[in-house]
Amino acid sequence: MSSPVGLADVILEGKTWSVKSVQQAKPHTCEHIRVISGRNSPDYSYGITDPREDIQKTGKAVLGIWNERINIALDKFDCLRTVILVRNINTLEFTLFEQETHRFIAADYVWRENKRNNLEGHDITTGEHRFTWQPHGSQFAIKYSMPASAVRFQLKRPSILDFNKTMEQVGFNKDWIMIK
Repeated sequence: MSSPVGLADVILEGKTWSVKSVQQAKPHTCEHIRVISGRNSPDYSYGITDPREDIQKTGKAVLGIWNERINIALDKFDCLRTVILVRNINTLEFTLFEQETHRFIAADYVWRENKRNNLEGHDITTGEHRFTWQPHGSQFAIKYSMPASAVRFQLKRPSILDFNKTMEQVGFNKDWIMIK
């Protein structure tokens, strides 16, 4: 089954999950993460050719596109959840959490341009930065707070295998390879 608008990465028994992975230097102690959530084009979806002409209108359109993707997924599935793996491959530290995938009420956010010419959505009540939208690539990112329930774990790096012993254990035969 194909993914409705990029949100249904894992499907099981009528339920679906959007799965994201984020690199972070300290996955066990970070409080917030920024997750790329897809491309939202207000030009394509709403005919907004100059996203800076009315920043609030553009922000509302970006959230409208996100919300419609959720609606489409929920038309096909009983529930939609997001799973995020925060990782540091060098230290083999990981943090994993899951939550319901939320629609956002556009009136709850005010949008402004940042120093990189991207648009940022901020919660009207708290002032908290929640979204970033990049006009040059239509990339939409959501900022998540790390829940206390997140599972934090670290993998132990295995010892280096002895090559000859491993080849013997798998029953390697020189006839497996033909050099030309």
